[in-house]
Formats: sequence, C-alpha cells, structure tokens
Amino acid sequence: MISQTAEYALRAIVYLGNQAGTACTTAELAGEIDAPTSYLAKVMKGLTRAGIVASQRGLHGGFTLNRDPNDVTILEVVNAVDAFHRITECPLGRPAHASGLCPLHRRMDNVMEAAEESLGHMSIGEVLLEPGLLCALPCVAEPVTLEPRTSS
Repeated sequence: MISQTAEYALRAIVYLGNQAGTACTTAELAGEIDAPTSYLAKVMKGLTRAGIVASQRGLHGGFTLNRDPNDVTILEVVNAVDAFHRITECPLGRPAHASGLCPLHRRMDNVMEAAEESLGHMSIGEVLLEPGLLCALPCVAEPVTLEPRTSS
C-alpha cells in the first residue's frame, strides 16, 4: 500500500520523535532504521521541505522533528515523500470507463479512501506510545498488560 520511500520516512520520523529533540545525522538515522544512507538523504529532504523535520548543518547538526509528534499524521509523512494514491481513472485506460470507475475499481478506491482517512487520523505521537516500537527501536512507553480472555 505504501512505497519503500514512505516506509523509510515513517521509520525516520518515529525514530526522531523518540529522540526528545536530539539531532541525528543521516548516517546515524540510516543505521538506526536500516535504510541506505544516500537514499535516506533524499527522503529527509522531502520531509524538510514539508516542514516535518528541521535540518541543521555543522558539528552538532542533523535532523530533528520540527513539530510535536501528536500534530504529525502518518498520512502527512507519506504525502511528504510519495503521495498517497487513489484510483481516479481506470488503471487499464479503457475508454468505456472514461465516465467513471468500473465496479471493481470503485470498490478498490473505496478501500483506499478508508485507508487515507484512517492514516490521516493517526498521529506519530500515538505510534510512540505503543510498546514494541518499530521492532528494534527503543520504546518510550511502559508495556501494556492485557487481561486474559475468559470463555463464556
């Protein structure tokens, strides 16, 4: 559903959100989120242009999250580097579907619409509260204890 570019962007933003304002270089970020350094540099430019991260040059420079993680949605991050795509016309280019989507593609777009809406309501701050943050990244929240189910 999302590209590798968007995956790297999301991992970088979640990592930066977990750093309490400490700047991270592209090389540090790449190592922490398991992304190619040169490719991540391009991803970070997109996030900087979108105002999601701030970039500072110099000895103690690097990238920091530019906004409160609770005010950054997953959809914003995805759109900053690789726009979320909806189905607006027949993917097969069929002239008979020029006036609207066929039933299959209309249903597929309905799913994409629901995903877009859902991602637009999920903040990076919410992700940071979840235990088990991005597999190997450190977690800031206490683990949640789930009560065992009782059978009825």
